[in-house]
Amino acid sequence: MRLSDYWKDYELIDASDGERLERWGNIILIRPDPQIIWSTGKRHPLWRDAHARYHRSHKGGGHWETYKRTPDRWTIGYNDLVFNIKPMGFKHTGVFPEQAVNWDFAAEKIKQENRPLKVLNLFGYTGCATLACMRAGATVCHVDASRGMVQWAKENAQSSGLADLPVRWLVDDCSKFVQREIRRGNRYDGIIMDPPSYGRGPGGEVWKLEEQLDGLVDLCCQVLSDNPVFFILNSYTTGLSPAVMAYLLGVKLNKPFGGRVSSDEIGLRVTDTGMVLPCGSTAIWEK
Repeated sequence: MRLSDYWKDYELIDASDGERLERWGNIILIRPDPQIIWSTGKRHPLWRDAHARYHRSHKGGGHWETYKRTPDRWTIGYNDLVFNIKPMGFKHTGVFPEQAVNWDFAAEKIKQENRPLKVLNLFGYTGCATLACMRAGATVCHVDASRGMVQWAKENAQSSGLADLPVRWLVDDCSKFVQREIRRGNRYDGIIMDPPSYGRGPGGEVWKLEEQLDGLVDLCCQVLSDNPVFFILNSYTTGLSPAVMAYLLGVKLNKPFGGRVSSDEIGLRVTDTGMVLPCGSTAIWEK
């Protein structure tokens, strides 16, 4: 398993009974996680001294219960990057901390190339991977169907001191955008793809991962440059194993580009137990 072990402003303190106990800067949050099927008694004192807890509704969605004064937004840092944290209506905060291992991988690959690179970040969310690639020296095209998420990504770029670096912020359906890039002849040296299991585009387009991923990867292969560096595919869909995603990238990329494919779960270490909580899967093609 690949671990995001270099955080200072984020900590997964404990995990028990379907919930995470987390530190985001100096704010303690409790959030649900259906993978946490074990019970370890919740003996850590911060379980009883958190700032807020998210309660999931049986009807869908949920709400935050606040125990202490909690800001509407605050910032946390990762290396030289600064992210704005905002507890949202569906338990999220704007950052998936386990993804830091993929940000670091992409940034290192960009630095090693020592040449101008263009990176396409699809389903870019609040821009954490985009900022890591920008900081490493790449020109990035960031695409997400949510206008609010793209605006949030711009705020993160401003907070990180990267707003003046070359980047395209686009609110668009990812599949349709890639189709247009093919027609325009635009090419990218790296692609990062973190698709949702299910979602809707800005025009109401329905996205179902298992049904549409193969076609989207096919499209993305057509916008890779002649000398691509990496293709990162991430998934939180439990039915899509790391090996399946690795096979998908391998059959699409190995023949035209060579290189190698690897895959694994990504995870976060739990401070209280020393165990690792799995938090999704990533497949990577690299030259």
